[in-house]
Amino acid sequence: MSQTLCRTALHALHLRLGAKMVPFAGFDMPLHFKAGLMAEHLHTRRAAGLFDVSHMGQIEITAREGGFAAVATALEKLIPIDIAGLENGRQRYGFFTLPNGGLLDDLMVARRGEAVFMVVNASRQEKDLAHLRAHLEDRIIVTPLKNRALLALQGPLAAEIMSALCPPSHDMRFMDVIDTEIDGVACILTRSGYTGEDGFELSLPAAQATAVAEKILSDPRVLPIGLGARDSLRLEAGLCLYGQDIDENTTPIEASLQWAIPKCRRAGGTRAGGFLGDDVILKELAGGPAQCRVGLAATGRAPIRAGEMLYADPEAKTPIGKVTSGAYGPSFNGPVAMGYVTPAFKEVGQTIYAALRGKVMDVHIVGLNFVPPGYKR
Repeated sequence: MSQTLCRTALHALHLRLGAKMVPFAGFDMPLHFKAGLMAEHLHTRRAAGLFDVSHMGQIEITAREGGFAAVATALEKLIPIDIAGLENGRQRYGFFTLPNGGLLDDLMVARRGEAVFMVVNASRQEKDLAHLRAHLEDRIIVTPLKNRALLALQGPLAAEIMSALCPPSHDMRFMDVIDTEIDGVACILTRSGYTGEDGFELSLPAAQATAVAEKILSDPRVLPIGLGARDSLRLEAGLCLYGQDIDENTTPIEASLQWAIPKCRRAGGTRAGGFLGDDVILKELAGGPAQCRVGLAATGRAPIRAGEMLYADPEAKTPIGKVTSGAYGPSFNGPVAMGYVTPAFKEVGQTIYAALRGKVMDVHIVGLNFVPPGYKR
């Protein structure tokens, strides 16, 4: 029996715009629109694209007493970032860790007054909610925000376009969050995204999402963008896809995400450890992990795909790792990939090898950012 797919609030709009729809994380989602994946990718890099990311989970976390301080104390037992030091109106990237040091999910955490607003991956939201409820005490209230949509406006012209729609956005810095209105609709607006470009994500009531999306798309500089271009954009930016590049058996240090763990949560810090898997993660921070996520640039035009093995020798006899994401990068104008290798092969500039359709090819270790970020921190 086929599974019934969920639909976002913009489903009818996607069909009107000629989207090719595909199943993704239990939802019927647009893969691309009439322009096609390549054109959508390049348009986002040079102008602005509008993405429907309403399949993502949105969660509000509050405390019955103690306000934000109580929420932060509780969440820091599950997320190894500095939540207590998060200023009102600011957002941070983080992740839920597990006792084995692995990643249950990666997510965004924003402070809105005394509450935390969290965005989690679509495929993990039920596990995340169960995890929160199992580990947080009764005084912490976890509320899934079910009747909301989430849109992302991304690209170098995003700030100019958003300023015309929402003047308060003009003064927002990267990772700011405000409560505001767009075309008379109340929304939570963050200056963030997952494409490597400047941009915004806006959470708003599902019932008003289509009207707001149509208003944004009425600007000729904005195109609707599907999941295909979202994947190639994030890959060029060196950003992880949960379930592909990271999972429950990948530690944040292996995934090269240690930049998200601040000094205060590391050994010797004011709030060192105290989160699930801290023994494994702090040990890896001190001594290094067993494998490392790296950028991979292949010679030629053919991309190396997820699942391909990586080797130390041109005879492909000594395996050293595996590709987790790979595609053609339209902005990079060549194949881009990321994967895991043993630490001896992690240095930028080294040459390793992959077997592609029976032919061994050179692969060069490169930085994870194939395309420089289009935003200012």
